[in-house]
Amino acid sequence: MTAARIASQLDAGFNALLRERLPGVEVLDLPRGLPRALPAGVQALLAAPHPALRDAAEPPPGWPFGLGFVQLVSSGLDFFPRWLLDGPPVASARGATASSIAEFALAAIFAAAKQLPELWIDHAGAWQQRPLASLAGSTLGLYGFGSIARELARKARALDMQVLALRRSAQPFGMDGVQRAADIHELFARADHLVLAAPATAETQQVVNRETLASARPGLHLINVARGSLVDQAALLQALDEGRLALASLDVTEPEPLPAGHPFYSHPRVRLSPHTSANTPQVYRNLAALLARNLERFQSGQPLENLVQAGRGY
Repeated sequence: MTAARIASQLDAGFNALLRERLPGVEVLDLPRGLPRALPAGVQALLAAPHPALRDAAEPPPGWPFGLGFVQLVSSGLDFFPRWLLDGPPVASARGATASSIAEFALAAIFAAAKQLPELWIDHAGAWQQRPLASLAGSTLGLYGFGSIARELARKARALDMQVLALRRSAQPFGMDGVQRAADIHELFARADHLVLAAPATAETQQVVNRETLASARPGLHLINVARGSLVDQAALLQALDEGRLALASLDVTEPEPLPAGHPFYSHPRVRLSPHTSANTPQVYRNLAALLARNLERFQSGQPLENLVQAGRGY
């Protein structure tokens, strides 16, 4: 790889990993937020989400500072302003987080089926058996069938779960044992555990609403590892209160963080986590490898891997 300079908005630990994985590449530490300037000769910006960047209506003076391309650290585009996506070529991190997020969703499914942590006891009077659910034979619903959903479907099939999926494309899923739902109402009506794994676009905005929740199979467990904007949170709260859903495991919300006192923090049927499903060492290793491949592609004049199409939303 020809010598290059990149500017990274990730933390010092990750940037140290980049220097180890990319010998000969100069990695410059850049604060998160709106980049005000870059040194000469920086070929790539590793851009991380930050409110100051997301909410910037206009690019900073001098943008794009001679950059060759931008590598996002996330799969979704909704954390970034449109002007950043309309400048130099932009690549997403699609696929880098798939295995880690799929593991997180599967852990939520296991926790619900096996009643964890409620099952643990701490005194003799609680020593009573209780019926648990089985994953084998249950139905996993997948809204979206990108890299996260594919990885989760593979793991679910190994556990003898039935897999039912819905996505915008009519192309075959390319995976044995994955059934196609006719529409979102069938998906909600048949799933025992339903994972939202689609990007935030105009089409997916509040796709989980009163109408779709009315189709839910009794006892449905809804898991959101995508974006909070996919869910009408007021409708979800109502469905939980009325018992039409057994549980909602939410790693994402809108906004983030939720304000103090929000019902999700204390609702007995909500398991809330702080958008952390992708925060694993493996994701950082995958991201470093992706950046290395895209540097090579850029230097050799090839299209970037995971090249973003802003109008499509991913």
